[in-house]
Amino acid sequence: MTSASYIFLAGASRGVGREIAKCLTAQKLKVKALLRNESAAAELKALGVDVVIGDAMNVSDVEKAILTDEPIHAVITTIGGLPTDVEKPDFPANQNLIDVAVKAKVQKFILVTSIGTGNSVGALSPQTLAVLQPVLVEKDKAEQHLIASGLTYTIIRPGGLKSEAATGNAVLTEDTSIIGSINRADVADLVCQSLNSDRTNNKILSAVDKNMLFGQREFVEFSLD
Repeated sequence: MTSASYIFLAGASRGVGREIAKCLTAQKLKVKALLRNESAAAELKALGVDVVIGDAMNVSDVEKAILTDEPIHAVITTIGGLPTDVEKPDFPANQNLIDVAVKAKVQKFILVTSIGTGNSVGALSPQTLAVLQPVLVEKDKAEQHLIASGLTYTIIRPGGLKSEAATGNAVLTEDTSIIGSINRADVADLVCQSLNSDRTNNKILSAVDKNMLFGQREFVEFSLD
């Protein structure tokens, strides 16, 4: 990665995306973030993030933000909706980001979805699945679109998200039956580590805190080294 290239971040206004922005800027990386409105812009700018106002649901906004003279090394997106949203951004917004990333020839694309997506659906209880199904279907479409895009990708599926400080006990695993909770700051740390790890290339990984598993059981941790 050259010093002149950017990490492009979508979903940075809150949650895991905001934590990723903190993590990347702490590593002195150049970060550009796409925000739908100005509400979170001041905090991100204070971190040193270049903010572009636009909506990932609008492909022309994504093109204006990514297809510039400043090279984009990687795209990271945490965009996702709620089961109650009438228009869920999980697939269309991420589809736009993936398609434009292909045009921009980015080196890596990291998509954050959730446990329960795709072949990890069996990890969820029937009650949880009933609530999350409308969103999980859209997340699965986004994952499949990324896999088919030809981009080098990493898909990270966190468990139930909490807002406490990072514990440092979060791990990645290829085990699709694992379920548990994880703090958003720990997800961000795993995403930032994955950015610099070739071992995560073209992998789908679940992310949990090993001290917050639902039902203790043995599983193989994925090594980033």
